[in-house]
Amino acid sequence: MERYFNNTNLINLLLKWRIHLLVILALAVVLSVFFSGPLFITPKFKSFGVIYPANVSPYSEESETEQMFQVLQSQDIIDSVINKFNLAEHYEIAKEYKYYQTTIYYEYSQNIKIEKTPYDAVRIEALDKDPVIASQIVEAIIGFYNAKVRYMHNEKYYEVMDMYEKLLARKQSDIDSLKASLYKLMVESGLLGWDQSSEEIMRGYLRTVTGGAAPQINTAEVKRLKENMEKRGGDLILITERIKHEANSYSAFKVEYEDAMRFFNASLTYCNVVTKPFPADKKSYPVRWLIVAMTFILTFFFAVVVILLVENLRVYQLRKNQNKDQS
Repeated sequence: MERYFNNTNLINLLLKWRIHLLVILALAVVLSVFFSGPLFITPKFKSFGVIYPANVSPYSEESETEQMFQVLQSQDIIDSVINKFNLAEHYEIAKEYKYYQTTIYYEYSQNIKIEKTPYDAVRIEALDKDPVIASQIVEAIIGFYNAKVRYMHNEKYYEVMDMYEKLLARKQSDIDSLKASLYKLMVESGLLGWDQSSEEIMRGYLRTVTGGAAPQINTAEVKRLKENMEKRGGDLILITERIKHEANSYSAFKVEYEDAMRFFNASLTYCNVVTKPFPADKKSYPVRWLIVAMTFILTFFFAVVVILLVENLRVYQLRKNQNKDQS
């Protein structure tokens, strides 16, 4: 057989068998066209969408795109798509079948592809015998992605809101308690506030009050207030400053609480759709010309191998007969 491959006898051999070869190749082409038709292979239509992440923050060292990629492949999104489109019936898989789950997930993985693009986007692709359903599946996956991320975010925002609600309640309780202490101190001491009381005491003590009220200064009361200021002034300053501090903290926490509440109640989407899916008007599977071409090439190769084997066997038999005649 090596002799046929190494010289021009191969071409002569093919010419010798050209009729057989042409018939075999023609038959192979006809059969490949027939068996790759819709009668044997269900045509499938492709729909796809390209999306970028939005309104999300990366976890750990992963990027927003990697985070999106993981969420899109989550089990609950897969199950939601299967249930929404009743893919078990659509793929003709009986739910009573022993390996139902394995089969339905396999069919899902064969018909629905999710992959990252070189530009850090995510491409969602669906194949189906119905072009409208293929497009709807891609749209549904995008919708389920938004719903899942919203749910995940709202879980965290609810935890934050709950934390700040408790913190604000405690801060309000502290402020109320300080206000009660301040009120009690002011009633018992007659002091209205450090700055105001100090000014009034000094004016009365030094008799710097002007106008008609100057002769009516209650010296005893001024002296009492001065003594109370000396005794209780430190407490007055401390309580007043603590109230200011607690009020500032309360205001800051209230801002954080309102931010969390705003995001909790917002209806955000978490992706930008770069390419919207649409029903295809031309099938993507099977690629008929590729099937015919591969069948033609493989048939030609195996036919040549068979021809060479037949010729080699014929030559071998001829030589064997010649040797017998000579002996």
